[in-house]
Amino acid sequence: MNNINKYSLTSKAKLKEAMFGAGCFWGVQYNFDQLKGVVETEVGYAGGSTGSPQAVPTYKDVCTGKTGHAEVVYLRYDPAIISYDELLKVFWENHDPTTMNRQGPDVGSQYRSAIFYYDDEQKELAEKSKEGLDKSGKHMNPVVTEIIPASIFYKAEEYHQKYFEKTGQKVCH
Repeated sequence: MNNINKYSLTSKAKLKEAMFGAGCFWGVQYNFDQLKGVVETEVGYAGGSTGSPQAVPTYKDVCTGKTGHAEVVYLRYDPAIISYDELLKVFWENHDPTTMNRQGPDVGSQYRSAIFYYDDEQKELAEKSKEGLDKSGKHMNPVVTEIIPASIFYKAEEYHQKYFEKTGQKVCH
């Protein structure tokens, strides 16, 4: 079900944006799509370079590891319904932020853990939550998640969008 259908925008709604990298973007998108207040999600690539401002990275390019892009989920949300702190909580709970360039069987810099912030408030909240997670003792190893300014988001190929919904496969956690 498309999240936009279970959410009605009011004229006063001021949506915000967020972007997260937490391994393969299919499951990450699915998890964010389940949240009330998340209005729209798209999977794509961010945090790298193709060497040319006009060149748009493809899945094949990103999988080589040579572009430096991460697989990410870009989302728009209504902060009156869901807070950025709540988005961070879902982000931390749905991947292992202690593994460098790896999530489960997926290995490479494109699978790194990253928070791309859009403003100083998001940066501060992300840093605070990362520090809190590190001090919590939940993980034996330190959190290696990057917290970096949002870069250009390149939407992934259409067959990657809402992948689990299209294929009927189940999300593994």
